[in-house]
Amino acid sequence: MLRQIKPKNTRSKRELAKREPLSHENPKTTLFLRGTTTSSLVKHLLSDFHSLKRPFGVLFNKKNSIHPFEDASSLEFFSQKNDSSLLLFGSHSKKRPHCLTWVRCFGGQVLDMMELYVVQDTARTLIQFKGQKCKIGVKPLLSFSGSQFENPIANQYTLAKSMFVDFFRGGETQTIDVEGLQLLISFFAGEDGPEGERAQIHMRCWKIVTKRSGQKVPRVEVEEIGPRVDFTIGRIKEADEALRKQAMKVAKGSEANPKKNVETDIVGDKVGRIHLGKQDLAALQTRKMKGLKRLKRGRDEHTDSGGDSDSISANGEDESSGAGIKRPKLDE
Repeated sequence: MLRQIKPKNTRSKRELAKREPLSHENPKTTLFLRGTTTSSLVKHLLSDFHSLKRPFGVLFNKKNSIHPFEDASSLEFFSQKNDSSLLLFGSHSKKRPHCLTWVRCFGGQVLDMMELYVVQDTARTLIQFKGQKCKIGVKPLLSFSGSQFENPIANQYTLAKSMFVDFFRGGETQTIDVEGLQLLISFFAGEDGPEGERAQIHMRCWKIVTKRSGQKVPRVEVEEIGPRVDFTIGRIKEADEALRKQAMKVAKGSEANPKKNVETDIVGDKVGRIHLGKQDLAALQTRKMKGLKRLKRGRDEHTDSGGDSDSISANGEDESSGAGIKRPKLDE
């Protein structure tokens, strides 16, 4: 259970009211922290990730004696003081070189954590890529490739996917401008090695560029703008089940009321089911044909008075229909 704080005065009551859960939460703010020993590569990556998160990120340059997996009280203090639910902690040691610890908090408590070690040989920072960068506050497109991310059983890669989505998603928007789709962040994870080695997570950042194609639809190209990082998964701390249930609660009224017989397929198209009543085939409108029309009343009476036998005139014509009937000549 989360600790309940009783306000002592009106000012503290207003501050606590601002931190209460909302039906529509504000964009999550991320804190970027450094440990006592940090390599230059980790420093540049923290700065690069902060530039991708702006304006929803705060970068701290002061060193902090924090060991997340041994004692997370300092991280919880930073989370409560800055009203932030995401933290990225960078450190470096001989046992865990170039380590980035991704932390999620809920209600001022650590929800889950994950360590990712940066591969130094393949890492490239944002400064090492030439060209124009994306603007501040651009909402990125996220792409996850690899069967590891789609595993129905929760594992390290599904946790990493959930972390990356929360970290880079930004604020919720109802409308999207095509010109604002400038950043693409892709994550790829292959298969595990033959000796049980965990597959690396490859992160690439691309800028989407539209050029003239001579047609109505422009030609789309991508240019790598960095940072380029390959991660190796380290230690993880899964969320407590009771705390996870509280974090996943949805406020009443925020969910859309389900409509009967209306569904949405995988593509996003709305599909409806219509139920028809019992059809009366006697009242069914059919094609009107001339041969099926009824005769007029006067003509019907004339036909009834003559009986069933046809009358033939002396010159060999049918009086009822007016058609001439040829009789065979008899030999005299």
